[in-house]
Amino acid sequence: MANFLYHVGRLAFHRRWTVTLLWVAVLAVAGFGAATAADAPEDSQSMPGIEAQKAFDLMEQRFPGTAANGASARIVFVAPDGERITAADNRAVIDDFVDQADSGSQIAGVVNPFQASAVSKDASTAYATVTYKVTATDLTDASKNHLQEVLDQARDAGLTVEVGGNALAEQPAAGGTSEVVGIVLAAVVLLITFGSMAAAGLPLLTAVLGVGIGMTSIIALSSALGLSGTTGALASMLGLAVGIDYALFVVSRYREERAAGHTPHEATSRAVGTAGSAVVFAGLTVVIALAGLSVVGVPMLTKMGLAAAGAVVIAVLIALTLVPALLGFWPNAVLSRRDRKGTARRPQRAAKENGGVRWARFVLRRPVPVLLASVIGLGVVALPALDLQMGMPGDEVKSTATTERRAYDALAEGFGPGFNGPLTVVVDAQKATDPKAAIAKISAQVADTAGVVSVSPPRFDEAGSTAVLSAVPSTAPTSETTKDLVHTLRGERSVSEQATGATFYVTGSTAMNIDVSQKMQDALVPYLVVVVGLAILLLMVVFRSLLVPLKAALGFLLSVLASLGAVVAVFQWGWAADPLGVEQTGPIMSLMPIFLVGIVFGLAMDYEVFLVSRMREAYAHGERPAQAVVTGFRYSSRVVVAAALIMMAVFSGFVGAQESMIKMIGFGLATAVLFDAFVVRMALVPAVLALLGERAWWLPRRLDRILPNVDIEGASLTGKPVDTDTQALSVPAERETARR
Repeated sequence: MANFLYHVGRLAFHRRWTVTLLWVAVLAVAGFGAATAADAPEDSQSMPGIEAQKAFDLMEQRFPGTAANGASARIVFVAPDGERITAADNRAVIDDFVDQADSGSQIAGVVNPFQASAVSKDASTAYATVTYKVTATDLTDASKNHLQEVLDQARDAGLTVEVGGNALAEQPAAGGTSEVVGIVLAAVVLLITFGSMAAAGLPLLTAVLGVGIGMTSIIALSSALGLSGTTGALASMLGLAVGIDYALFVVSRYREERAAGHTPHEATSRAVGTAGSAVVFAGLTVVIALAGLSVVGVPMLTKMGLAAAGAVVIAVLIALTLVPALLGFWPNAVLSRRDRKGTARRPQRAAKENGGVRWARFVLRRPVPVLLASVIGLGVVALPALDLQMGMPGDEVKSTATTERRAYDALAEGFGPGFNGPLTVVVDAQKATDPKAAIAKISAQVADTAGVVSVSPPRFDEAGSTAVLSAVPSTAPTSETTKDLVHTLRGERSVSEQATGATFYVTGSTAMNIDVSQKMQDALVPYLVVVVGLAILLLMVVFRSLLVPLKAALGFLLSVLASLGAVVAVFQWGWAADPLGVEQTGPIMSLMPIFLVGIVFGLAMDYEVFLVSRMREAYAHGERPAQAVVTGFRYSSRVVVAAALIMMAVFSGFVGAQESMIKMIGFGLATAVLFDAFVVRMALVPAVLALLGERAWWLPRRLDRILPNVDIEGASLTGKPVDTDTQALSVPAERETARR
């Protein structure tokens, strides 16, 4: 591997114009494809294998013409203080709204609150339901503007009018400000780390190019592959973070090789051969973790994972080809000012003792206290994860400045907390001898169930053999009591089938969220087994060790549990919620643990490979285990710290996003990087290696014969002829390039 990548770096350095123009051409082609591509499809809400989805599919089959996921708007009317919504003047305003709204071209129907008993007991609040024949993304501007106009007329008449549902909901843009914040913070970290504008700018330039190629490719392929607008959110986040980190690692190794007296082309080749090998395997672990999301069986999650994996592959390829090509244009510009002045006169410089060395020696002298402090500290932070409650947050977590949140609060106040999460009961009575009688009996059974406040009259299909009921629970959509109610209703199904010959399914957004949460819980263990198992095998190949990969996996579990505990403390318990802009606490998004496990595992293995590969290199070249740990920290600790700070900066930028899903993911990933890089990799790893000693690099003989030798430590490069920097500067072309 090292020898092959050595030649890749050498070729990219000498053919720098060709390599650079090829990447620019790729960006141009992807950009053209994105500009001419059809509009991206809407997010797929399909969740195969759960009852709620089965009920949605049945509704689409039995009620053709109106999509089960068609756009809807719930218009909430609140009377002025001291007035009743049923007063003649207020009633006339609402009746007029219903008549005008129903004239829209894409309207499937508008339910008048006074005809559907949609008025609160105190007569202060009423709501009208507007349904459309098409999904929210297919609504035309004319339809939206028409609804907005009649809403404004009702407001002008003196009523408080708020709108829930997805018909008029604004979709927050993915990206933009978040990426800019991350890039600015990353630039500051790079500038402090390298002390050179060029060295700081090169990783940023290549990372932005990689994200540009990745995002435009996703847009270009969105229609053909069914990629939605949110598919690229994860790809953008990870592509930027790993793109900067991988380029940073190569540039840092290049500076080391130049300090050792190598010529620019030799230093570039060796940097790609050694650091590039670590980048390849670090990227592979991230790709495994992201591609492994397909194990969960959720189409949206699979597409997001594969798109992000593609962005990581692009980042790896750019680090191996474009970065060495750009080093060929400016071989001395990325060096520090002191190194640029003394390049030709200093062939070799003794390795100095830096902060990484001093910290490594501190840990080596006190491995047990450091190990215990790391494990206990992470364990304490992870304790809130024991109270993890999963769900899919809705309008209740949005800002009170949004009309969706105000509509949610008004309905909860006027009709009770369970009104915002009604359960949809789909009754299939095709096999019943008397379908309507069977449906009536099931409706009565649902209404008599403890925890159900009310049940709507059944809505029949054309054949009269299928009906849809709406049951309002007494508790909030995210309450554990509501979850128990769903399980109770489903548990009574067998009794109904025997008594009536008809069956029913419980669905709706509340039931869907409950089913998705359960599906995520059930998929977590198989996902961990697949991803961690493959990554351990990969790390065994990289490090030629049995215990180092196991230690890496255990350290990852500690960091991911600690980050999950931090997420629960903030987004569920409300600790530090105000400074982070969390409007409403509640259950943790169902997809969050899977996301966190997958992404953090990949990033954790990045740091493991970056740090421990240098230790393995020193050990393979004859150093004792303890000294190899010190050497690894001497050369890699600064880079790992910078890489972690960059990733934290990028992820922290997404904490300011409006969408709660992106905010939660950004915070979770930022804290996970903090725990993994600074506690696990910087403290726990050297402490464990100090205690293991020679045993850390032990590998059974049978495994040693079976596993391929990928030479990540660059042993095959030690025999190559060394060109000194003085020789390179004697070449006129190199002199001209060095002046740049």
